[in-house]
Amino acid sequence: MAHLQQQSRTTQRNSGYLQAFLAYFLWGVLPIVFTYYMTAHPIDLLAWRVVLALLVTLVAISCMRGAWKRLGIALKTRRDHLLLILAGHLIVINWAVYIYAVATNRVLEASLGYFINPVMTIVLGVVILKERLRPLQWAAVIVSLLAVILLTVEYGRLPWISLTLALSFAFYGLVKNKTGPSVDSLTGLTVETMWLTVPSSLWLVLASMGLLGTAGGIGVFENFDTVQSLTLPVVGLVTVIPLVLFAGAAARLPLSTVGMFQYIAPIAQFIFGYFVFQEAMSTGRWVGFILVWVAVIILIGDALRQIAKNPKLRTTTSQTAPEEPVDYTA
Repeated sequence: MAHLQQQSRTTQRNSGYLQAFLAYFLWGVLPIVFTYYMTAHPIDLLAWRVVLALLVTLVAISCMRGAWKRLGIALKTRRDHLLLILAGHLIVINWAVYIYAVATNRVLEASLGYFINPVMTIVLGVVILKERLRPLQWAAVIVSLLAVILLTVEYGRLPWISLTLALSFAFYGLVKNKTGPSVDSLTGLTVETMWLTVPSSLWLVLASMGLLGTAGGIGVFENFDTVQSLTLPVVGLVTVIPLVLFAGAAARLPLSTVGMFQYIAPIAQFIFGYFVFQEAMSTGRWVGFILVWVAVIILIGDALRQIAKNPKLRTTTSQTAPEEPVDYTA
């Protein structure tokens, strides 16, 4: 009996590892997906992502027992509903800037934002939640600040794409944390995209009528070829599927373990930006990125140290998870 229980735990753990890897890997390959479906106006793709994500979540909810009831409770609970509306506005900013980065060949700058994100989350914890940092966390914050200063000098401007992605995602994680276990990730994303679908649909309708000055029109019929038109729902699937995989991983593994996988996404984005899209990296930018990676290594080392000191962190799992990787995030 004990052997079967141990075997079951091992199977669940291995399944969690696979789900965590696939979730972050899918988030990492988004630049390739978005490049394929990019239209003359990036807002077209943003609008489609919102609308299609809602459709996918509604289909998923329809296939899950009790999911409609959970959605109804979230909509009726004023506090949770308002927090999810706020979260939706934060995530759409994140999505918009990310799509803009892909459209303007700044994938490397976008990847930098997600490397910085855990540090931003820590800073928000200090500023808003009045948390106290450990020495290694302070070191990571200081090294990241030096990197941002160096990159600002190198770019001749603030790396606003990186900072906006990191800040919007950090605030998003903070808001989602406030909803707590009362709202599961799929329900949360459904409510968020539900509100965002109204302006997104309006944009697509007006664009199809040629009233927004965009080239082409609604996209499916004029900006996309046949294969793109038929596979456009992929944009919604790549938004929702990683969320479902992440939630599954978080239910099987300690969040501290899941958090270690979060760097797969920006690493993949960096690889695509540098090797596939062949974006330029000057010496100054390399130094800035290396400083950020040093900060990441410091954070990982601090997390491993805390896990070693507190065995409970090795076994604690969560049945709920945020929509995006939050530093643990997202």
